[in-house]
This record gives sequence, structure tokens and C-alpha cells, in this order.
Amino acid sequence: SILLGNGVRDFRFKRVDSDYYDWSLEARRDVLGAASIHHLCKSIVLVNTQAPSNITDCSDRSNSKYYVVVVQYTARFNAETVKNFLYTLNDGKIAKKKFNMRLAPEETSVKLTGYEHNGVTCVGMKTDIPVILDEAITKLNPDFFWLGGGEIDLKLGMRTSEFINFAKPFIVNCSDA
Repeated sequence: SILLGNGVRDFRFKRVDSDYYDWSLEARRDVLGAASIHHLCKSIVLVNTQAPSNITDCSDRSNSKYYVVVVQYTARFNAETVKNFLYTLNDGKIAKKKFNMRLAPEETSVKLTGYEHNGVTCVGMKTDIPVILDEAITKLNPDFFWLGGGEIDLKLGMRTSEFINFAKPFIVNCSDA
């Protein structure tokens, strides 16, 4: 209902077996009917460990304590590019050393999103965390990708253009895809 209420029409939920994460990317692609293994993505919660003490939440999209990054499973995430992006986004007014993006502890991720590890999605999070979408995902053909669906054994596939309209992510080249 969240997706439909926000104009997202081209999406699918797919329930998978509990051992899904033990499978090869090719097997995951096949069970989801994804176009390729590059269409399989994950959402990770990052924390800025060097944020000034007055930055404790997600109220400022440009300088948030936390971000959710959506990246392909086949790509290698590069936190340095996110750091550089945030520095530039803030017009260099915040020192680069005040950005140090690291994977948020599991309990922090659950508290902020409401979702367990391997179930994190940008839809219906408890907290309005700014989203960063890896630019490589926007270049996928067809423009439909899969990510966590809110439960460990639930996956969500959606059209990239509709995801962008819904999540309003920053689009950043933050991988080596």
C-alpha cells in the first residue's frame, strides 16, 4: 500500500526459501526471474562515525548521521566515494574528516529501519533515512532490480525509474560496478 500510495505501479514481491542466502547469485537470479545477477541488489545502513555531536539523526538529508545505500551484489561498494559526494554536497563547508561512512551496527540498523539483516528495504522504514542509489543500478537494462522486501525471505523487485521517484535517492557512483 505504501508503494501504490506513492505512485509506484511496476513492482513485485517474491517469497524465497529460508536458505536463499546460501545460494549462488545465479540461483537467486533464476528464482526471482531477474534479468541478470547484476539486477540483484542490497540495502545497507551506513553511519557517519565522525559526524559532529550535534548531528544525531536524519533530519538533514545533506548531512545525516545515517544513510541507506542500495548497491548491486556484484559490485564492490566504495565508502570513500560517498564521503567525497557528501563533502561536495555540503559545498565543502564541512571538513572532509567529518565524514567517515561505516556499516551501522546491526542493532542500529534494525532500530532505524525496522528490518532485520537481509530484509532491509527503503520502503516503510521506521525512520526517514536519506537513500543513496548506486549509479550503476540506473544503467541496468531492463530498468528493474531486486532488493530486500522487509523480511529475510521476501524480495522486492521494482522499476528503477519508479524507485527513484518514490525514494528520491541521491544517485552516486559509489561502486566499481
